[in-house]
Amino acid sequence: MGRREIFLEEMGLGPVWRYRGKLGVAAPQEQAAELDWTGLKAAVAGCMACELHKTRNRTVFGVGDENADWLFVGEAPGADEDAMGEPFVGQAGKLLDNMLKSIGLKRGENVYIANVVKSRPPGNRNPLPGEIAACLPYLKRQIELIRPRLIVTLGKIASETLLGREATIASLRGKVHTYQGIPLIVTYHPAYLLRTLNDKAKAWEDLSLARETMQALPSGAPSHIS
Repeated sequence: MGRREIFLEEMGLGPVWRYRGKLGVAAPQEQAAELDWTGLKAAVAGCMACELHKTRNRTVFGVGDENADWLFVGEAPGADEDAMGEPFVGQAGKLLDNMLKSIGLKRGENVYIANVVKSRPPGNRNPLPGEIAACLPYLKRQIELIRPRLIVTLGKIASETLLGREATIASLRGKVHTYQGIPLIVTYHPAYLLRTLNDKAKAWEDLSLARETMQALPSGAPSHIS
């Protein structure tokens, strides 16, 4: 124990958090579970928990109704999102807006949209396991604050992350899963659907299941997050 730590302990101010070798500073993602919206947004904006902070332009926190019944979770920001600081604003975003419209929803109205990873991976590559682990506390806290009635995961990475297991989209579709007691529906990522038009019909089936699941929930039933 160093002299500074001994002094602080004697003053009743220990233990001291350590982050990147500095004393007295807790890693932002470690504190995420206790943050309100303002604190969480600030933590994400200044986060340097993984190497993605070196190449990003802007963090992409999330957007929408912070008391939404519907939460849509994607993978990570792309180039357009990195430039604007908002999720799903490129061609994939336009398709997502159309997907929402198909089941009577609209961005920002009882809908919140977020990503697992808040910084763009270079070249739009898939986020690495360490990058996902560094960002996951932020997403978990977003879910706790929103308390959505239903979650829709967009793509393999978002689905595997929240379900906690590796699986194909094909094996996860068509079922009602749960995350912390909240119904969760799996569907394809809009970027994938732009490349694979034949699967748009399957995505429609997933969205229809999501709508039916929401309609079957008891009116006003809160989420089960404790």
